[in-house]
Amino acid sequence: MDTAIQEKVELWRENLDEPELIAELEDLLAKDDEDSIVDAFYRDLAFGTAGLRGVIGVGTNRMNVYTVSQASQGLASYLTAHFEDPTCAIVRDSRNKGEEFVKAAASVLAANGVHVHVMPRIEPVPVLSFTVRHLGTSAGIVVTASHNPAPYNGYKVYGPDGCQIANEAADEIQATINATDIFHGVKTMDFDEAVEQGLVEYIPDDVITAYLDAIQTVSVPGCVATDGSFKVVYTPLNGSGLECVTAILKRVGIDNVTIVPEQREPNGDFPTCPYPNPEIREALQKGLELCDEVKPDLLLATDPDADRVGIAVPHDGDYKLLSGNEVGCLLMDWLAKLKKEAGEDVRDKVCVTTIVSSTMPDALAEDWGFELRRVLTGFKYIGGQIDLLTEAGQGDRYLIGFEESYGYLAGTHARDKDAVVTSMLICEMAGYYAKQGKDLYEAMDELYQKYGYYLNGVVNVNFAGAAGAQKMADIMGGLRAEQPKEIAGYKVVGYTDYDAGAPMPITGGLGDTKPQVLPAANVLEFNLEGGHKFIVRPSGTEPKIKAYLFATEKTREEAEAIIDKLAIAAKEDVLA
Repeated sequence: MDTAIQEKVELWRENLDEPELIAELEDLLAKDDEDSIVDAFYRDLAFGTAGLRGVIGVGTNRMNVYTVSQASQGLASYLTAHFEDPTCAIVRDSRNKGEEFVKAAASVLAANGVHVHVMPRIEPVPVLSFTVRHLGTSAGIVVTASHNPAPYNGYKVYGPDGCQIANEAADEIQATINATDIFHGVKTMDFDEAVEQGLVEYIPDDVITAYLDAIQTVSVPGCVATDGSFKVVYTPLNGSGLECVTAILKRVGIDNVTIVPEQREPNGDFPTCPYPNPEIREALQKGLELCDEVKPDLLLATDPDADRVGIAVPHDGDYKLLSGNEVGCLLMDWLAKLKKEAGEDVRDKVCVTTIVSSTMPDALAEDWGFELRRVLTGFKYIGGQIDLLTEAGQGDRYLIGFEESYGYLAGTHARDKDAVVTSMLICEMAGYYAKQGKDLYEAMDELYQKYGYYLNGVVNVNFAGAAGAQKMADIMGGLRAEQPKEIAGYKVVGYTDYDAGAPMPITGGLGDTKPQVLPAANVLEFNLEGGHKFIVRPSGTEPKIKAYLFATEKTREEAEAIIDKLAIAAKEDVLA
């Protein structure tokens, strides 16, 4: 074992005072489990723009009260340096150790003079984004690992605008973390004492009421039948969505909602759903089984922190899962249609998506006339575009933003993806088309027939541990040094290295938007002949590289064949 790792292990062994972590470390040492020890200590858990995320356990590369407290000291130092009377709101989802990590973070912030507002129970991520803006806090924290498997937890930090913090803030916080001794450099206090002294206070229920009020302003009344015939099966996947999703559906007249019983209650072990990601069919399986009994018009599934939502639609005796790109395009098209029906100038509206999302929105923008902006991956960049509009007094121009990984936001109440408002709008959209005798699968097929089959795929290649991190760096460096001339037999006709700072792509609109340059990002885009595309991006939260695949053809079969060829090339050539 590397000497530096051995020294870290001994340091932790000498300083640990948490019985559970002491027992875990002693067990690893007793088993002489070198691989597990190295993985737990070979690096410090990095604080990026998404904050911390990792497996729960002992070690510098793990989520535990020490790494959370050290990160909170870095955040506290940042806040006290930039705000006269700093404040911070904290929310958690159903992840294991969530309450423990919230109390650890709040105790450090309070000890450093930061006034803390803590949500007394689990709530969705968008509630935190809303709360920061509603209470006017200097920052916000969500303790969550989104859709990761049960062993994970995380710690996401938001700025006063309700967006996840910018790169510059993250770098400054990271520098302070690096300079903070994890055992002796963190200032903290007893959580209960902080509450008694008024340094920590619980967020009242009226904030949730205000959040739901804000969401209801973007509701589209009259879409869903009011006689209770419209039926929904919903699963919060043992996460945080139950309270808010059911409340907003009830507010807009959708009362016939059946909850998947095995996934109703919060449970960080996710016993029926090892990978609680609404992108995959396995996560929806319990819901689909219930659909066979209930026969609903729609299945909704929100991930543990309820910022993303997946759906299944009954069609021809089966339940069809729609992708994040498909739901995003459906919502974009439907909302543009509603604006035109209302007599508004659709050209004045702005939609936002990401560089790795479907290219169909470009065709929608050209047809409807709205302005489409493409930003980097990460919903904070979509939130940033909303800020630009609202600061210019043009917040009403914003129509919707979405990313391909099942994240959407309509309305300006938050600056992060919001499965609560989206669940409401998806139901209303389904009701709208139901009155025309169509389901959402058929509505999507009409878009394909009108604009072409814009299909997408994603290939994930995992690179675990220290060797994996180096391999990822080598792959990206190799693609930059020697750009492929063709991928899967398709010539590369265009190349963009987003690390060099590329101009923001804009389609449609009135043509009066000032040019913007996207922040530098470790992303490579290869435009292929025939209108196809291949994008490579290392994940910011997991040890893997993603290849995003894009095909455009006149038929589904032709597009699917191209996606298959690009996927093989990704696995066997580009990312090998």
